[in-house]
Amino acid sequence: MSEKEVDDVSGVETTGHEWDGIKELNTPLPRWWLWTFYGTIVWALGYTIAYPAWPLISSATSGVLGYSSRANLDADVASAKVAQGDFVSKIEATPVAEIVADEELARFARAGGRSAFKVYCSQCHGTGAEGAAGYPNLNDDEWIWGGTVDQIYATITHGVRSTADADTHFNEMPRFGIDGMLTPEQISAVAAQVASLSEIEGGVASEEGALLFTENCAACHGDTGGGIAEIGGPSLADPIWLYGGTLEEIAAQINKPKHGMMPAWSTKLGDPTIKQLAVYIHSLGGGQ
Repeated sequence: MSEKEVDDVSGVETTGHEWDGIKELNTPLPRWWLWTFYGTIVWALGYTIAYPAWPLISSATSGVLGYSSRANLDADVASAKVAQGDFVSKIEATPVAEIVADEELARFARAGGRSAFKVYCSQCHGTGAEGAAGYPNLNDDEWIWGGTVDQIYATITHGVRSTADADTHFNEMPRFGIDGMLTPEQISAVAAQVASLSEIEGGVASEEGALLFTENCAACHGDTGGGIAEIGGPSLADPIWLYGGTLEEIAAQINKPKHGMMPAWSTKLGDPTIKQLAVYIHSLGGGQ
């Protein structure tokens, strides 16, 4: 039997393997590490026997302990629904304005409304309810159809221009340019008049613009452009614009207006959920 080679530098025997002049030292793993490794293998096998693990054709082994994470989740959800039951029943039986006045009930409603908002409302109004072009910001003080909690509740319930609810909010701005109600020159004059109400660049008040505004716009937007929430006429006297607030965008809206649509959630959500949404949205800071 040939004598084993010992590395000159480390003084450790080599295995006899050599790659490009590099020799492998014979340094086996420590015993304690090996026994720990073997122990984890034994523990893993025991675990797969005790708990669900091995896949079958249409299911999996259930494990000798009969544990089921799905069953535990179902039990937790059922328990949570029982715990929430009293609050949900109270919300269903309480007018939405009274929910806001009851701090304990309002706290529960805000939490539930926050969750429902992420599922049903954030796609249009944003995760932070900040809105986007054509989708109202729900954090500010400008409300097209009113910002009291009762008005918010009514808007969520019946929607805006929804074909699924006979009581939906409905209005349409006339197509002043497309339908020939105003000439291009008149549209420019009234657009400049409207822009002047919120000091937009290019906005100029004039006698002609004021007269055109009174005759064509005041009935929905108010004599001073402050808006009329009862008929969904937005304010024109602040820097908040749904379809853009430049002089050109105002003129375009007068010429051929855009009209958004909000679903009537009464056909999809229960009354308790709608009340929770109304309370949550009202609490964002812009509620009147």
